This record gives sequence, structure tokens and C-alpha cells, in this order.
Amino acid sequence: MFFFEATITVLILIIVPVITIEKNINLKAFNTFGVDASARYLCRLRQPLELLELFETEEIRELAGNRVNILVLGEGSNLLFTEDYPGLIIKNEIRGIRVLEEDEKSILVEAGAGERWNDLVGYTVGRGWGGMENLGGIPGTVGAAPVQNIGAYGVEVSSLIERVTAWHIDSKKWLTLSNADCRFGYRDSIFKNELKNKAIIVSAVFRLTKGTVAMSLSYAALTAELKRRNVSHPDIREVFEVVQDVRRTRLPDPATMGNAGSFFKNPVIDSGHKSRLEKEYPDLSFNPHGTGYKIAAGWLIEKAGWKGYRSGDAGCYENQALILVNYGSATGKDILELSERIQASVLEKFGISLEREVNLIP
Repeated sequence: MFFFEATITVLILIIVPVITIEKNINLKAFNTFGVDASARYLCRLRQPLELLELFETEEIRELAGNRVNILVLGEGSNLLFTEDYPGLIIKNEIRGIRVLEEDEKSILVEAGAGERWNDLVGYTVGRGWGGMENLGGIPGTVGAAPVQNIGAYGVEVSSLIERVTAWHIDSKKWLTLSNADCRFGYRDSIFKNELKNKAIIVSAVFRLTKGTVAMSLSYAALTAELKRRNVSHPDIREVFEVVQDVRRTRLPDPATMGNAGSFFKNPVIDSGHKSRLEKEYPDLSFNPHGTGYKIAAGWLIEKAGWKGYRSGDAGCYENQALILVNYGSATGKDILELSERIQASVLEKFGISLEREVNLIP
């Protein structure tokens, strides 16, 4: 179990395990795109206290002076290596799930950053705790969830996060960030901005619901599948199962076809732009988002003619245009080049700039 008390005595430091730093490691097995790349250094982080030792290592202290040379890696499910990585990769494997407090209506659950996200969702759903059921099936780890502010089927993880604990590389201090401190936005957070390459998340605390759960059932694909199954009043377990089944039918399994899930964010446009598009495309799909409207990026890409396209081993998935795939031996640069061609095509056809959701490394 990874958890530790806020007060850490000098005596505890004596038992900090010795951390192993590997050199020149092939990363093909560490990214869901399955592209070949290597890292100069890699270490597996299994306990938060190992961070105290890691940044006292001479080689690592040198790298810490240049933030672009430190990368925290979970399941490698939201990134694309376009070349070898010249610095240190910290493979976050901090595990553990525990209940902090609860009452009749809610429960606070803390999970280690290295826990697989879907394992945590299954754990909470299995105990009847509501909130995460719409987020089932998303690849990656708990530590990546607040960074990306992951979301699916009308729910974003920011609606559930109570606080995040992280290690600040510069100050060598533990940070406790409240939900507001995290500055969540659409697929965005402080960890992608002010704290990028400066903070290493070690755990996150989620507030979930007990008893009667108000679920988000507004997404068409979700409601259609529930209707097909003749489920009119679903519980959280049924929603969780349907969400996973829908995702399986639309998304390829990274174990058999390299991919990183949604490659682009769903763009948000204003009402004027939406009205102009609706005149030409009556089947336009959108959802209100703030003062604008969120358009399905997959719809735009498909209408631009890219669905099922393949160039060498880089392609646009035949069942969901939002997914770029590696059919075998595509390089990160091959996939990046395809993504840039898609962006240019959508911009020309619709006047909409697609923003990558996948992070390019380095």
C-alpha cells in the first residue's frame, strides 16, 4: 500500500527503498501505439517516498535542470513517441485504493496514481458507489486522469475529484491541490500548464455517491444501447457495462491494433458557425458547451473522407474516424504526418481547427 501520513519523520527516510534506474530502454511495450522508440533512462516508481531518493541521484539532478527531459508515464495510452526520448521516464506504478471517510450520502476514495483507471472504476461500481460508471473502459492510469481531465458520455473526472497529491520537483515538497487548484478545463488542467513537467502525481481523492445515484444518460449512443437492451431504469452497474460494450464496438483493442484512443479533441464552435454548417449538413451532431457547441471530431473527419484511410501501416480506423491506428510497423512520425493531413483537410472543408488530444513526445 502506497499511502503515507502527512508527517514524515527522519527515521522513515532510512527505510526508503533503493530505486533502480535502467538505461537505453526500448519503449514499444510502454506505449499503446506500439511504436518503436527508446529512452535514455527509465525508473519504476512504486512508492511516493522513492521520489526523495530519485532526485538526489547525480544523473537525475542534471536532467531535472531541464524539464523537457523528464516524463511521467502511466500506461502510455495518450501519447505518441515521434523519436527517441533523451531524458528520464518515470513509470508510475504507485498502487493502492482506500476509503478515507464516508457518510450516508457520499464516500471519499483515494487511489494511487499507478492504478489502472478502469480497475478503479470497476472497484467503485462493484461496491455500489456512483459517479464513475460513465468513465468505464477508458485506458490509462489514475495519475493521468486529472492531467487530461478525462471524460466520456457526459461526465468529466473533474466533477469527481476532491483533491490531488503530487511531488514538486523544484521545491522537493508534497503538494495537495484542491479541485479548484487543479484549474480543470475541457481536456485540460494545471498539470498541462503551470505544473507541466514540474509535478508528479502520486494519488487522487474522489468523492462518490452512495444510495440513490443521479446518473448522466444524455448521450445518444448510451441511451440507444440501453433502449436496445430494454433497460428503462438502469443502475450504475448496467451503465458501466453498457459504456464498456459501446466502447469495445467503436474502439480497437491496443493489444491487437496500436492506438491511443481519441486522437483529436471535439472542437467547440460558436452559434453562427454551427448555423452555417447545419444548412449544408442537416445530420450535424452537436452538444451545447459553455457559450458554444461541441462538434464531434469523428464526424468531421469522416465527412472529410478519412475514415478507413490507410497509408503504409498508419491509418484512420474503419469503425471510428477519431481513432488513428498503427497496423504494425508505423513510426510515430508516420502517424503524426497523417494527423497533420487530416487537420489540414478538416480546416479547409469546415473552417475548424482540430486540436490533438494525444501528447507528442518529445
